[in-house]
Amino acid sequence: MTTASLSPAELRTLFLFEALTDEQVAWIAEHAAIEHYQAGAQVIAEGEPATCFYVLLSGTLRMCRMVHGDEVEVVRSEQRGSYFGATQFYMTDRREQGYGASVYAVTDMTALTLPTAEFGERFIAWFPMAAHLLEGMFLGRRNIDATVGRRERLLALGALSAGLTHELNNPAAAAVRATSSLRERVAGMRHKLALLARNAIDPDLLERLIDVQEVMVKQIADAPELTAMQTADREDELTDWFDEHGVTDGWDLAAVFAPAGITVDRLNEVREAVGTEHLGTALRWLGYAVETETLMGEIEDATTRISTLVGAAKQYSQMDRAPFQWVDVHDGLVSTLIMMSGKIGKNVRVVKEFDRSLPHIPAYAGELNQVWTNLVDNALGAMKGEGTLTIRTSRKNDQALVEICDTGPGIPEDQRERIFEPFFTTKPVGEGTGLGLDISWRIVVNRHHGDLRVTSEPGDTRFQVLLPLTEQPET
Repeated sequence: MTTASLSPAELRTLFLFEALTDEQVAWIAEHAAIEHYQAGAQVIAEGEPATCFYVLLSGTLRMCRMVHGDEVEVVRSEQRGSYFGATQFYMTDRREQGYGASVYAVTDMTALTLPTAEFGERFIAWFPMAAHLLEGMFLGRRNIDATVGRRERLLALGALSAGLTHELNNPAAAAVRATSSLRERVAGMRHKLALLARNAIDPDLLERLIDVQEVMVKQIADAPELTAMQTADREDELTDWFDEHGVTDGWDLAAVFAPAGITVDRLNEVREAVGTEHLGTALRWLGYAVETETLMGEIEDATTRISTLVGAAKQYSQMDRAPFQWVDVHDGLVSTLIMMSGKIGKNVRVVKEFDRSLPHIPAYAGELNQVWTNLVDNALGAMKGEGTLTIRTSRKNDQALVEICDTGPGIPEDQRERIFEPFFTTKPVGEGTGLGLDISWRIVVNRHHGDLRVTSEPGDTRFQVLLPLTEQPET
């Protein structure tokens, strides 16, 4: 119910208007109205167009914000003169303004209302400098937030790119080296085969030699892993055999055959197959075959590693995928760990405790990967290169729970309450912007209607991300 406004004298009893001039108070009295609300009534709704500025005259109100589908009370007040609603009425551009929270009457309540458009224009005319300062502070803070956020994302992307480049460089260099060596070994095989052919060996003998080669090559894949001592003993045994059978430079062949699982018994089979006349040439030809197979295995391993890294990068960036989709949360976690492998370090133990029974969840996968990157990066920073990083997934009621845990010194209780505030950081000046966790909070809570929590004590800090298993309505 709406009634007439307060008189100028009554308006001066409110702290917002007590210092206004007679002309200004008269304008307020003329354009304001008094609204009456019964207990339990909704005064304004979050997200609706911000058309009025409110001042509490009597009663008690409560202000609520939507948090992952639930209304959470953030303020309760009975102080006369408390204001709410379109509190940014001084902005020059008010086209997209909406109420930032919902307000309810706890008791019967009255409030003074002023239309946003008219009051905003009058306020700017009355207090031009103050209006410019307030608008500048609001826009400046928003622009700084956006600029620093972009900078932080670029720095994170640069670090990930450097790590990915480093990880790609190792298998790529290994593949190049193996390819160069393979070319030499193939040339050596052609040379030894030409020697055998030049000596006009029996075709049946050559066929038997090829059969032995096939057996030896197949044996490489199943060769047991030898310790350094076992390898040395095997090489000594093979070298003695070569010396006994007049094969020169046997130590060179022993270094090739030993890791491939070739034993003295296998060499005796070769001698029986080709005899003693062409034994040296045949063994070197077989040695080239073994080396060739080993090098091809190295190239396969290197290219597989490159393919895995490229696949992880594609998964991490969500290239060629819709921004909102049903995803397996483990894919993003694994790709993030691969992308950050260069930063994890050899003294950090990574433990993955995944509940693979978790169903796919509706998510902006690329944005969630940014959350995992921020949380893992914080954990690594806390441990300073040494400790255990645990990534754990499980189901909690109707939500998926992802925990990023570290064994660092923990977060002090007084800092824990502010850890998700924008620009708050525990890192030294210049090392952190204080936006990583704020961005993560907004992605999890605002974008996915989930929750982001932290529990911490020395040796056990856990960031817990809760994400709905079902698609949530827009709020």
